[in-house]
Amino acid sequence: MAIHFNHTILSARDSKASAEFLAEMLGLPAPRRWGPFQMVTTDNDANLDYMDTKGEISRQHYAFLVGDAEFDAIFDRIRARNLEYWADPGQRRPGETNDHDGGRGLYFEDPNGHLLEIITRPYGSGGWNP
Repeated sequence: MAIHFNHTILSARDSKASAEFLAEMLGLPAPRRWGPFQMVTTDNDANLDYMDTKGEISRQHYAFLVGDAEFDAIFDRIRARNLEYWADPGQRRPGETNDHDGGRGLYFEDPNGHLLEIITRPYGSGGWNP
């Protein structure tokens, strides 16, 4: 059997609202409830499972490889919501995108402070190496 990434759990203050945010921003199907989780499923069948927590939320980073049309649609939704975005994970280049590996990329935050990234080319595919 091949090895495929299946799921991860994201802590949230409001798992339903957080999962809906992610699904809407990425243009994915509406989340579904499974046990204590609100699950968002990507096109390659990986699940991001939001779970409510009352404790401190440790910020995590999640990157999504998207096509050019999807990038444009997501970027339009980011701007329509007046969300901050950055060209870099350190958030030192606000309001910019990057062009690593001949593609496009940007970072934005979900309602819990998790750093979400969209890229149109896999890192290293065009020779870029930080």
